[in-house]
Amino acid sequence: MKLRLQRWQCRNEACERQTFTALLPEVAAPRARRTERATEIVYLLGHGVGGRPGERLIKRIGMPTSDDTILRCLKRRIKGRSSEETTRVVGVDDWAWRKGSTYGTIIVDLERREVLDLFPERAAGMTADWLKRHPGVEIISRDRCGSFAQGAHEGAPQARQIADRFHILQNLREAVQAQLGRAAGFSARPLLPADGEEVASVRDKHGGAEHRRITRVANERSRQAVFERVRALHKEGRNAMDIARQTGFDRRTVTKWIRAEALPQRSASAPKTTSPRHFEDYLLRRWSEGCVRGRRLFQEIKARGYTGSFSNLERLLAKWRNPKRKTTRTAPIVPRPHPLDPATGRSISPIVAAALCIKPRGLLTVNQVAKVGAMKNDWPEFATMRRLAMRFRGMLKSKSASKLGTWLRDAQKSGLYAMQRFARTAQRDIEAVRNAITEPWSNGQTEGQINRLKALKRTMYGRAGPELLRARLLPV
Repeated sequence: MKLRLQRWQCRNEACERQTFTALLPEVAAPRARRTERATEIVYLLGHGVGGRPGERLIKRIGMPTSDDTILRCLKRRIKGRSSEETTRVVGVDDWAWRKGSTYGTIIVDLERREVLDLFPERAAGMTADWLKRHPGVEIISRDRCGSFAQGAHEGAPQARQIADRFHILQNLREAVQAQLGRAAGFSARPLLPADGEEVASVRDKHGGAEHRRITRVANERSRQAVFERVRALHKEGRNAMDIARQTGFDRRTVTKWIRAEALPQRSASAPKTTSPRHFEDYLLRRWSEGCVRGRRLFQEIKARGYTGSFSNLERLLAKWRNPKRKTTRTAPIVPRPHPLDPATGRSISPIVAAALCIKPRGLLTVNQVAKVGAMKNDWPEFATMRRLAMRFRGMLKSKSASKLGTWLRDAQKSGLYAMQRFARTAQRDIEAVRNAITEPWSNGQTEGQINRLKALKRTMYGRAGPELLRARLLPV
């Protein structure tokens, strides 16, 4: 490309620039190695497919460019961009750098369905600062994370906060699952009929911690009985698949038991840093030295890497302070039949029961209807929780929040710990929950952008830093 440009001379002798050339901003920037049109092609390829694929494609169209240059162009374009459009409705959610460990924050314009910004951390301060720079935000849809609620309150106190309906129902399902997990009789693995009768017999006589100890002993006896039955069936000529189908245990477990002469003992996992038993040797030494103050011991093991709570440490120290203290017994547990799947005869796990508890009857299959009926007959608690769950789903569907207060009071009076806890947390975030019922906005679009983010992060693997992820996610 050859250009003929005018060169000008400055008549001011004090000027540092003696000569200068006329600029062509529509063709190329000053000191640029490419025209604006070629730079736009490099940017679009980098935004659409990334560095390495963009390098291969751009080479085929006769513009060889390295992947580093493509990504550098992409980051430079995003860094210098500024949006003048007013944002009214935003969705805020977290995304995992490493699931269960580190999380980031994504902000999405729910009206234009575009990503607005991406933060490498999940912090209330970052969300609040972004909202302060965008005073036009009127509605904030978020999950029930406390940091997002705090950030929205600090950064945009004038905005209406909406708790995402999906996350509310997910919290309700988890509450039901926690309640069913605490209930006696729910088990993910079927036991032999004789063992079930033995466990039921000891429940009549014991409660509290003693009941849990007896239950563990009964479960071990049940494993021993199943082990002996597996060995007996194997001696009759049955193969591992038939034995697994008959006993309900995993085929690999059955194969291992067939080869073993005695029942293998369960290996106890090493305590983690969240447990004070991880530092038990140090605590015993300090206890023998005369240090019996819980707060002081808590600070000492915290400096050594303890990540648990003070109450967890206090439970361990309470046994050392009064080793002869008797455990307070609760009311005896009334034996109840195991909730069984009518189709297979196996026990229904709390996960399956919780999912069926919040599922409307119109969406249930024939087998699921039978399971729900069996659990209602065997467990009055399940019937109570299902009634509450269906009433709550009805409020979400009808967009009427007038009955929310009555529902919260009924949940508090239900006598079920998990439902009472769910009602208390909903009461603390009552305005956001009420807006979730009445407002049409939700975090569905935000979750979709998170799926897109995860796909980009996996395709870029080693180079998926926060700056590059932000450049790939923001719109062209």
